[in-house]
Amino acid sequence: MHRQPLLAAVDLGSNSFRLQVARVENDQLYMLDGLREAVRLASGITPEKRLDQPSQQRALECLHRFGERLRDLPREAVRAVGTNSLRVAKNAPEFLKLAEAALGFPIEVIAGREEARLIYLGVAQGLPQDAERRLVMDIGGGSTEFIIGEGLQPIHLESLYMGCVSYSARFFADGKLTKSNLKQAELAARTELQAIVAEYAHGHWSLALGSSGTARVICDVLEQNGFSASGITREGLEKLRAKMLEAGDMSKLDLLGMKADRVAVFPGGFSIMYAAFCELGIELMRPALGALREGVLYDLLGRFTHNDMREATVQQFMRRYHVDHAQTVRVRGLAAHLAQQFADEHADEEDMQLLAWACDLHEIGISVAHSGYHKHSAYILANADMPGFSRKAQQRLSLLALSHRGKLEKVREQLSEWQVTAKVMALRLAALFYRNRSDVVLPVMQGRFSGTKFHLHLSGDWLAQNPLTETALQVEAKQWKSVGISLQVEAN
Repeated sequence: MHRQPLLAAVDLGSNSFRLQVARVENDQLYMLDGLREAVRLASGITPEKRLDQPSQQRALECLHRFGERLRDLPREAVRAVGTNSLRVAKNAPEFLKLAEAALGFPIEVIAGREEARLIYLGVAQGLPQDAERRLVMDIGGGSTEFIIGEGLQPIHLESLYMGCVSYSARFFADGKLTKSNLKQAELAARTELQAIVAEYAHGHWSLALGSSGTARVICDVLEQNGFSASGITREGLEKLRAKMLEAGDMSKLDLLGMKADRVAVFPGGFSIMYAAFCELGIELMRPALGALREGVLYDLLGRFTHNDMREATVQQFMRRYHVDHAQTVRVRGLAAHLAQQFADEHADEEDMQLLAWACDLHEIGISVAHSGYHKHSAYILANADMPGFSRKAQQRLSLLALSHRGKLEKVREQLSEWQVTAKVMALRLAALFYRNRSDVVLPVMQGRFSGTKFHLHLSGDWLAQNPLTETALQVEAKQWKSVGISLQVEAN
């Protein structure tokens, strides 16, 4: 990737959409400007787990405005990520097509633990790089992330399905504050927290930090109203809780530091924070400066400075699953050569990198069982936690692993885009030519895609001397024909 002087991150959160632009100077980021809009995407998720039209409209209008700010930046300088609401909404794929058109850039939906990793990265960049173990808690609109880490390294990552928007809508829809609904919200959150208490309770960390809006607003309210001298304290939360019950309604809760756009989602966020203090034994939490959008920026910067987390993940997977490194090198080289030729001048750098990683990982399923190993590889790549990768990228890796051998009928529907088909073709041919897993001398190959047919030109003499491969190529051509795609092997 070419170094970019400006980088931008877009966080499509369940409560707010945020845009952050930063300048790159000597591998450091200097924040220039940011935009925030309270879209409340989570409030638009219906009981059927679909985004309703009003929430989609708010989101698209916001992204149009963000798109204007990003218009002059190249694609590789912008990373947009979607979080919990886009993870759970069944109609997210249809919405994302409209959202990408509005923003003008691709949008990645990231898994909960990937969100947690990026949050920690954003928080840790603003902290001293010492050995102190930290707990970071981020209450979002639809999910809450918990991370324990040291320095820049996260140790434990977790994402729980509870957020300030979803809990406010579930327990405080009418804005009323009663002992009953406050207790119900707190008990619901404490029940969720039971799953992580063993690893996240006090004693496993020495400093607690709260990132994002909910923690900052609660801290402001506690400090400005004299409930806490500094930070979020257990005593301060108790005083605020009593004040909320005394008011009985969010509209009557007159507190310094309470932002108008936070009123509707405040009780849900408070309940989650209070439950975390109770269950995890937190006595004091400091607000953190960084959050998800800063983590996205630093992760994006790493891709330009040869510190790409995705590459680190691939290398870790190769070690974990005992991949035959020599074979991946062979397959990667030939697949890249053929894919470049099939794509001609339309080869996309990011797509080519994804193909290279698929070559590195396509055989990880052998560690499970050799029979049908490509299916095991595909399952692992689709479902494992893979730091740095979006859900879409993992699905693409899974598709390439699944389709690199065997019948193509199983992936017929995914072969509608020629760019995808070209990568599948390149990987299958590379695996075919190196089936004997040795450094054979291959003939010069020329690949071409004419718009309706794939052509592969190679030496007729070589084919005559390698009848097994010639037969395999004939079988391969029949496989492609079965899904309506032509592969013509032409001897020179």
